[in-house]
Amino acid sequence: MDLTVMDLPAYRALAVHRVRAGRPLQGQDSVAEEVPVALEFNGVSHAVMMATPADLEDFAYGFALTEGIVDATAQIHDCEYASGPQGYTVQLSIAASCFARLKEMRRNLTGRTGCGLCGTESLAHAVRVLAPLKMRPSFTAAAVTLAAASLREYQCLLAATGATHAAAWCTADGHIELIREDVGRHNALDKLVGALLRSSLDARSGFVLITSRASYEMVQKTATAGIALLAAVSGVTGLAVDVAQSAGLTLLGFTRGTDFSIYSHPEQLSLDSQ
Repeated sequence: MDLTVMDLPAYRALAVHRVRAGRPLQGQDSVAEEVPVALEFNGVSHAVMMATPADLEDFAYGFALTEGIVDATAQIHDCEYASGPQGYTVQLSIAASCFARLKEMRRNLTGRTGCGLCGTESLAHAVRVLAPLKMRPSFTAAAVTLAAASLREYQCLLAATGATHAAAWCTADGHIELIREDVGRHNALDKLVGALLRSSLDARSGFVLITSRASYEMVQKTATAGIALLAAVSGVTGLAVDVAQSAGLTLLGFTRGTDFSIYSHPEQLSLDSQ
């Protein structure tokens, strides 16, 4: 079971000055790294994201799919990354048809960030229209509860730093099979999607659990990966609910303990075994 791969330093130790009950103390702490990561497609720079420098190939694969640059893993021919004094560059070689589509996208967008719509030139480009999910399996409340109860024990980077989000892919019976962490919630989900793309797992057979709120982009990325249920530990936005309803995705918020709120497609979640 491949839970996480941290091939680059994701955090570092620092000497810190602590104050406990008003008394100064000397100690050590671990802080999560946050560096610029440039994503290049066929030699052309497309985006620079602030991210934790771990699982960068997963990040690039997931970003390429969830941002609509490619439609399948087979359209990514190669992926390499290199470090520099200012950060990391991830270079992807993609199919010519995908690169042509990317160039058309770049004509319409002057820039994007991991937080939303910065640089979008028109309302028509703000939210991608998603095709309804082709596979919409039912899941059980018991599975969601089991995954939520075990999530924290898999968050190694959070345990070390206290500063990261996580996105986990869970089997239909609620066992966490893959997890990725990052200082950014969007990045963590992209890394998870990329890990799924590069694995032999059928992403559509399970569901995603995230430690953050569920914005429309988190729903969009999950649905683009073909996954029919997204459970968020925190709240959801109105647009996230609208996108989930349209895509046929079951969206849960405030997933804590045995509790959660269902915002779309409750018929795809069985409560019988709860």
